[in-house]
Amino acid sequence: MWVRGNVSACARSIFIFDEMDKMHAGLIDSIKPFLDYYEQLDGVSYRKAIFIFLSNAGAEKITEVALDFWRSGKRREDLGLRDMESSVSVSVFNNKNSGFWHSSLIDRNLIDYFVPFLPLEYKHVKMCIRTEIQSRGNPVDETIIQKVADEMTFFPKEERIYSVKGCKTVQTKLDFY
Repeated sequence: MWVRGNVSACARSIFIFDEMDKMHAGLIDSIKPFLDYYEQLDGVSYRKAIFIFLSNAGAEKITEVALDFWRSGKRREDLGLRDMESSVSVSVFNNKNSGFWHSSLIDRNLIDYFVPFLPLEYKHVKMCIRTEIQSRGNPVDETIIQKVADEMTFFPKEERIYSVKGCKTVQTKLDFY
């Protein structure tokens, strides 16, 4: 009823469902009628409404594909949606710890795009540090950027390619400098 009321008031409504990986499997299928291929449902058209689902459910697969891409000598920037989308979709659909586990939204192809958030490389973490220093009104010091970046945890342990926590701890680590 809440979705219907919002779309009735504004056809271009946006609904964001966060932490889908923590949602009970099957619960998200309750909104299937709003995403299905109906022109109208009870006199309301949902064709202009946008539904965004955020999840960590495909993170392992995204990391695996990104690492495979890197190991084959390709740059992260060259990794396209087509390289990732199918395997992420299958991974999320088969993940028992995901709100999308065997979801009819995936099974019936009701989700238009799976947009992966790629793991951040060392150079991206340095960019975050630089931006944080600037946002604090401090002069950029490459030595501090290097020190903070070196304190971050990266994986795989041998190659140290991707940041374990992205840029989440940059602010806290920068407080010590």
